Amino acid sequence: MTATLLDGNALAKKLRADVAARAAKLTARGHQPGLAVILVGEDPASQVYVRNKVKACEDNGIYSVFDRFPADLPEAKLLARIAELNADPKVHGILVQLPLPKHIDSHKVLEAIAPEKDVDGFHVANAGALMTGAPLFRPCTPYGCMKMLESIEFPLRGARAVVVGASNIVGKPMAMMLLQAGATVTICNSKTRDLAAHTREADVIVAAVGRRNLITADMVKPGAAVIDVGMNRDDQGKLCGDVDFAAVKEVAGWITPVPGGVGPMTITMLLVNTLEAAERAAG
Repeated sequence: MTATLLDGNALAKKLRADVAARAAKLTARGHQPGLAVILVGEDPASQVYVRNKVKACEDNGIYSVFDRFPADLPEAKLLARIAELNADPKVHGILVQLPLPKHIDSHKVLEAIAPEKDVDGFHVANAGALMTGAPLFRPCTPYGCMKMLESIEFPLRGARAVVVGASNIVGKPMAMMLLQAGATVTICNSKTRDLAAHTREADVIVAAVGRRNLITADMVKPGAAVIDVGMNRDDQGKLCGDVDFAAVKEVAGWITPVPGGVGPMTITMLLVNTLEAAERAAG
């Protein structure tokens, strides 16, 4: 049995068509959705991500502001720019690309974004609201993972889910969303003793650690859904995930590829969040 591929590109295309249609309606009413993206420094991966985000906005009827600053930008100047964007009625979402240079306090920067414009879902108000099941915005990567599971109508109620990785950006919010969908959730990390004992019991595995080939075929229950959030490079420099894709696809029921799996969905959910912010602002 070979796993069914969860194609992030195909699902993203479908969802983006809906975003574009809704954005066109709003724009016709004089409320074009707007996203501001801030990049500080020269991190090559960040530059690629930001370029993709800005292009996705342009392709789907969302107005974008792209602020690029040198790595030595003073923290106070970044906070002042965020305050300006908070006050700008044309901007409905604000995204600060992480990681930031060491002299800037990421926590302080994320907290400076108005919660109603926090389309990344990282503000403590949105993170806290996710605990109660009513956030303004869900973090884009786990939100995209949930949409992929929804697209195959995976029965999460009563399912056993294992999330490997406990970051604020993916692991913790992913666990919360799975919990809200009725799954029984275990959160593991790279230091978990006998990780395989947990993953072998799982109907759903979400791998989000950033360690190549962390999840091997012998760690996966036959028929499980495997969502690979990892971003690594193999020995040839090719992009790969946390899952040993070639081996695991022979055991799993569904699997996401890297690239072409969760990545396109992350940017798509950013567009969805920005659109929703604009719809709220337009009443």
